[in-house]
Amino acid sequence: MNKPFDIELGQLTGQTSSLGNALTALAGQHATFFLETFGCQMNDHDSEKVAGVLLSRGYRQVETPEAASLILYNTCSIREKAAQKVFSRLGEYREKQSEGKVIGVLGCVAQQEGEEIFKRAPWVSLVCGSASYSKLPEMLTRLEAGNHRVTGLDTDTDETFETEVTRRDNPWRAYLTIIEGCDKACSYCVVPYTRGPERSRASDSILREVQQVAELGYSEVQLLGQTVNSYADPTPRRMRFSELLLAVADVPGIRRVRFTTSHPSDFTRDIVDAIEAEPKLCDHVHLPVQSGSSKVLQAMQRTYSREEYLEKIAMIRAANRPIAITTDIIVGFPGETEGDFEETLSLLDEVGYDSLFSFKYSPRPNTPSLAMKDTIPEEEKSRRLGVLQEKQREIQTARNAVLVGETFEVLVSGKSRRENQWFGYSTSHRVINFASQAKELLGTYVQIRVTGSGPNNLVGEHAV
Repeated sequence: MNKPFDIELGQLTGQTSSLGNALTALAGQHATFFLETFGCQMNDHDSEKVAGVLLSRGYRQVETPEAASLILYNTCSIREKAAQKVFSRLGEYREKQSEGKVIGVLGCVAQQEGEEIFKRAPWVSLVCGSASYSKLPEMLTRLEAGNHRVTGLDTDTDETFETEVTRRDNPWRAYLTIIEGCDKACSYCVVPYTRGPERSRASDSILREVQQVAELGYSEVQLLGQTVNSYADPTPRRMRFSELLLAVADVPGIRRVRFTTSHPSDFTRDIVDAIEAEPKLCDHVHLPVQSGSSKVLQAMQRTYSREEYLEKIAMIRAANRPIAITTDIIVGFPGETEGDFEETLSLLDEVGYDSLFSFKYSPRPNTPSLAMKDTIPEEEKSRRLGVLQEKQREIQTARNAVLVGETFEVLVSGKSRRENQWFGYSTSHRVINFASQAKELLGTYVQIRVTGSGPNNLVGEHAV
């Protein structure tokens, strides 16, 4: 594992290059950064790590790129449009380098495109993948020394990508990465290329951080990984994922434990047993299926069939407490026939998902699906996506309607502009909007009785 860099503020003064001037002495008031994040919760947490590194070095975060000396984009490449959006944003700030600003690209697009970014956007000075965030101090030093192009693109399998300091954006829920990368090699997915192979973080390191965030007042933690339930403790303790869940829940001060994203092939009975045994483990499992057709699943290299996936669902449904199930689905994968699509629609009926994320297939660089024939026209992808989403909307409307009259514990996360209106999440990750005369509820746990429902949320009242 690479040793963290510990650079004294005084070491960074006295540089004369234009880029060095843009990143002036960190002890001064002009070292500012703007950080925009694209993508998933993993990217959100990565940005917390990056911000922590910068803040610990004396930088001040600002709300606009105009006010920043350092502009960073933490990027996602799962969908084609996400990568396009990044380059579009870079184009908007083409002139910023001449204004003495330094522009950097972080994350998955950085890892995917590498030094090609310098060719497409020569005003960019920093290209850094997620594996190199702990090396940001060194890279900043190189920029300050006058280097106009600095990269961090290694995918060191000994790294678990933790930084010395993490700035937490959510005041009540703390995110913790427990596993990075992916070994599943799905034919459409760029993650193994952008984040590297699976490597798990030591269980004792995870539990130390959970204890730290609990002492800071966080009551909810969410364990993160591309395939979080593939976790394999590298220490002699060899703690299983289910054992880790229970150990996290046992930390004093922790009231809720979530995890995402699970892979069906590694979702085992002991995980359900843990959720049954420990109320602090939230009653929600995100289990991406991607397609309801075994033929398409095989082409996707998803390592399970429709029937095997349904066995996992049956195992979850048989639990002694209700567990909400959500999923991801891709429509329009190469070779997907109308019959295959109908199988996906029938899977929605059979499972009864509480919600889903749905996407049109988009070809990604360095993936096997690029070479596949029988591509689906864009218009047909859009049609299928619309049909899928409408069916799921009907399912969610019906599933939420039966919850009217029930009472749920809600962690209050926000206040509406409307007077006395609040919202928060239940343990099953349902959004509940509710009315309360209380003056301050943010960050508290309250009992909410559901009085109404819609396809995407519940409505309730504070059960005082």
